[in-house]
Amino acid sequence: MRHRRKGRVLGRSPAHRKALLRNLSSALFLTERDASLDDNAPKVPGRIVTTLEKAKEVRPLVEKCITIAKRSLPALEEAQKYETSAERGSDEYKKWRKSDDWKKWADARAPYVNAQRRVLQLIGDREAVSVLFDTVAERYVDRPGGYTRIMRLATPRLGDGGTRAILELVGKNDRVTRSAQRPAFEQDAPESDATPEAEATSEEEATSAS
Repeated sequence: MRHRRKGRVLGRSPAHRKALLRNLSSALFLTERDASLDDNAPKVPGRIVTTLEKAKEVRPLVEKCITIAKRSLPALEEAQKYETSAERGSDEYKKWRKSDDWKKWADARAPYVNAQRRVLQLIGDREAVSVLFDTVAERYVDRPGGYTRIMRLATPRLGDGGTRAILELVGKNDRVTRSAQRPAFEQDAPESDATPEAEATSEEEATSAS
């Protein structure tokens, strides 16, 4: 019996199921990376297609990672006040490295680095973590939650007939609702703004032509 046992087994062992969810969440974040650097660029960034059950299971992991990344952004902004623009290895950089600004920069940046390590522990992909913190997290700074949506597809999966679904990040592929507008007919067209002199000239041209 499965009394009080939360979650779906998905027909896999615990280690296999954990690896599956980590790969799905990483795949979703990697769709947001630069398409020119991707040999297999996705058709729609921020979207993956999987089964409905897998989408429901990986969704909490994806939203947890986004929340961790979003809450660490103020620490990064605070650290930018003390960083230097000098090239690494230069004399100016070495001087900054020994100054008090570097200590303040390191202390202010610590929560951001800790958040990156925490997300890396959850999904296990460094590139996906980089895309999450550099691209995705900034999009949801003012959003209190609900970063993903699941849309069920009509056509089942070939082979076993499993229910397919789309798991995507909100805010980028949202549908734009437009209010219905009254169609314009010929009788509703605005009247001509031509002056009487122009109308008289056109009548003279038509008479001369005839």
